[in-house]
Amino acid sequence: MNEETKRSCVDCGVYNCHTRDKEYPDFCLTTELTDEERAEVWKLYEEPENQKASVVSAQIESDFYLRYTRVQEIVAFAKRMGYHKIGIATCVGLIEESRIFARILRKNGFEVVGAVCKVGSFEKTKVGVPEEDTRITGPIMCNPIMQAKIMNREKTDFNVIVGLCVGHDSLFYKYADALCTTLVTKDRVMGHNPVAALYQAKAYYKRLSNEPIAAYPEDVNPKQPEASAR
Repeated sequence: MNEETKRSCVDCGVYNCHTRDKEYPDFCLTTELTDEERAEVWKLYEEPENQKASVVSAQIESDFYLRYTRVQEIVAFAKRMGYHKIGIATCVGLIEESRIFARILRKNGFEVVGAVCKVGSFEKTKVGVPEEDTRITGPIMCNPIMQAKIMNREKTDFNVIVGLCVGHDSLFYKYADALCTTLVTKDRVMGHNPVAALYQAKAYYKRLSNEPIAAYPEDVNPKQPEASAR
């Protein structure tokens, strides 16, 4: 590893922060924390909503470990938190999945507010997207800020993201007032299961670990397929 590389948790094989029965490595982030930083964070956990969410999350993990799906965990979390109105910020491409999820939520006593990604119908060129970049996916931009504003207007207690694109989900998190979680993470290639690419990083998607990932299509080697077998 390059000596100039800043090492952190992703480079650690000790995990003493989890077991607390070993020595911390020299680069451990835990050992770098100041008393002031710890006190500041702990003060945030003492805020009622943060404290309750932390306790409920831990209890659900313990009570339903390897038993509940993500859908079930979200419902159980919302019930224990005392939420009533749930927002669904969904991609239009996963509207059918969101409708099923909404039925499940309603059957469990929740009020549901859904906002699809194209709500507001702004054109992509209006925000600065070149017209040539609208030919494949269409001229109407995703509108995650509007989705968040709708949830805020409706005073949702809790928001669930279903398949928003990379970056669009970031903007939704940024502008939503209520706590948020993600039910589906967008990955068109992997059937919305992005961790599959990591599972295959030593096999079918070996290139992910061995070659830089191009940020622009013109930088992709046309002679090599996006996924290559061993």
